[in-house]
Amino acid sequence: MDYRREYISDLFAKAPGTQVSAFGWVKTRRDSKGVTFVQLSDGSCFKDLQVVIDAGALPDDELKRLTTGASVRFGGEIVESPAAGQAVELKATEVEVFGDADPTNYPLQKKGATMEFLREIAHLRGRGNTFGAVWRVRARASYAIHKFFTERGFKNIHTPVITASDCEGAGSMFAVTTLLEQGHPDFPAKLRQTDFKEDFFGKPSYLTVSGQLEAETLALGLTNVYTFGPTFRAENSSTSRHLAEFWMVEPEMAFCSLEGDMNLAEEFLKVVIADIMEHCGPDIEFFNQRIEPELIKTLEHVVSSGFERMTYTEAIKHLEGSGESFEYPVSWGTDLQSEHERWLTEVKVGRPVILTDYPKDIKAFYMRMNDDNKTVRAMDVLAPRIGEIIGGSQREEREEVLERRIVEMGLPIEAYWWYLDLRRFGSVPHAGFGLGFERLLMYVTGMKNIRDVIPYHRTPGNAEF
Repeated sequence: MDYRREYISDLFAKAPGTQVSAFGWVKTRRDSKGVTFVQLSDGSCFKDLQVVIDAGALPDDELKRLTTGASVRFGGEIVESPAAGQAVELKATEVEVFGDADPTNYPLQKKGATMEFLREIAHLRGRGNTFGAVWRVRARASYAIHKFFTERGFKNIHTPVITASDCEGAGSMFAVTTLLEQGHPDFPAKLRQTDFKEDFFGKPSYLTVSGQLEAETLALGLTNVYTFGPTFRAENSSTSRHLAEFWMVEPEMAFCSLEGDMNLAEEFLKVVIADIMEHCGPDIEFFNQRIEPELIKTLEHVVSSGFERMTYTEAIKHLEGSGESFEYPVSWGTDLQSEHERWLTEVKVGRPVILTDYPKDIKAFYMRMNDDNKTVRAMDVLAPRIGEIIGGSQREEREEVLERRIVEMGLPIEAYWWYLDLRRFGSVPHAGFGLGFERLLMYVTGMKNIRDVIPYHRTPGNAEF
């Protein structure tokens, strides 16, 4: 018994008469006219393996242990199945029970459970249909992302989780300190002090909100790089679209303009979504049937459509002239809300839209200033049903302009000395974008809450598991 054993997904391709072993967890058990039927799952595919146990084929004491949640190995023969929806099943002649599950308190029963309840048993929810499918799609999406960038010559880099720089300039960062000594009499004063020489890193340090700035340093030497790792935002938001810890995909490209950035973003989404649909077909069909009607139609439309491109200013004009009664009023200079983004993609255009050239006051300091001194070379990719899914920009490569923007944003310029060095020594036009991995997963699965596309969610008031 080792990792080279066959998965249940492999067993469906076996010819009748083949002797096999099937490992997994009992999902359901049904007794009928002396025959026992067990649905067995090991998470390798959406479909369960039906195990048929004839009367007397297994000892009664072992048969009694085959309850929902028990972990087992069945040995037997693959046979043709008379049941609809499955070509073969396993006729068991032996069983080994690894772990029992008391049916009176096993929380993941066959009856339906709410998403809220399943979050409370997040350590077990992967055994069910919905979350088994979510985790398989998450795994495939991760692989597809690495495959996409690797095939295009990008180098995968690992940027630090702990940083002294605020990439977004929003201030919503988690502090990292060793001064929080429980019961220390000077704790409040120490936390407020401006001299951090006693602290572990000797300066104010935080969990990163983005690996972008560090990725830029390596792009200006390796040309094309990307990061794929966890990021942290200390925003006190409990909406269905926000997490305190989430994963970001961030490519950075030297010798690249905003146009090239948009081209990469469009190709990236199309290729990754197509890969997921090809390799997770049964899971996507399940989501289409149970979670989001017309999901497959929506995803196929994204893959086959050319993304519309328009400026922020053009989008504002369309929204102001729409005749719609939006919850949030729209005017030039305000950030677009999800309802605005969805109207543009679902009503006005009918396909994904890439908006460009946003007002500088609603975007980050590192975005390249346009000649009008009012807008920056930013771009957001908006998708039907979800709104913004990618945000990016051409980066400001001019030292004096970047330095002025840092000061305007009220950021400590001394913390960005190394970032400014990139503009002093061989600066080049460069661009990149960021994609929230969980946002992408919500899109391709149709799941309505971001807490349900990450194994263990971190939100205000919750750090369970």
